[in-house]
Amino acid sequence: MKNAIIYIHGKYGTAEEAEYYKKFFNETDIIGFKYTSEYPWNFQKEFSKFFDDISEKYKKISIIANSIGAYFTMISLFNKHIEKAFFISPIVDMEKLIINMMILQNITEEELYKKKEIKTSFGETLSWKYLIFTRENHIEWNVPTYILYGEKDNLTSYETILNFTNKSKANLTVMKDGEHWFHTEEQMKFLDNWIKNLT
Repeated sequence: MKNAIIYIHGKYGTAEEAEYYKKFFNETDIIGFKYTSEYPWNFQKEFSKFFDDISEKYKKISIIANSIGAYFTMISLFNKHIEKAFFISPIVDMEKLIINMMILQNITEEELYKKKEIKTSFGETLSWKYLIFTRENHIEWNVPTYILYGEKDNLTSYETILNFTNKSKANLTVMKDGEHWFHTEEQMKFLDNWIKNLT
C-alpha cells in the first residue's frame, strides 16, 4: 500500500492547490480535500468520513493544511492516526481571532449574544455559536507537526503561535517579513525550501 497526503486548503483556496505539492513527495498520492463546510461543526462530519474512506486505501496518511484548514483539521482529526502534519500559516487560536475581530469592530459579547450574527465592515460574519464552539472545543493535537509562519502574519500573533508550538511540541519555522498568505515569488521559494528540507 502507498502513502498519502491530504491537502486542506484555507479560505478562498481550492482542493486543486494540492497539485503544487506533488513535486516534493515521490511515490505518495497527494489528495486535495474539496470541502463545502464553512463551520467547524459541519467540517468535522465531512472530513472525518473522507479521512476514514482514505485510510482504508493507504498505509500512512500525512496532512498539509493552510490557514483555517489547519484549524479545521485539528478540531476534526485529533483522535485519528496521522503520520505527520505540515501547517502553513495555521489558525491555532480561533477564539482569540474572533475576539480580536470583535475588538476591531467595537462589538461586545453581549451584543453578539443578542444578535447571534454580526457582519463586519471587512466582510467577515461574527457568530455567537462559533465563539461558543471555540470555547467548548479546545485543540488537543499530538501529531508530529511542522509549522511555517510569516513574521508579519496579521491573523495570528507570534506569541500565539509560540504558545501553540510549545504546547504541541511542533517544529516552528519563521519567515522574516513573511505574511499570512504565502504568494510572492520570494515567499513561495521559502515555502519550497522549507518542505524540501523536511522531506
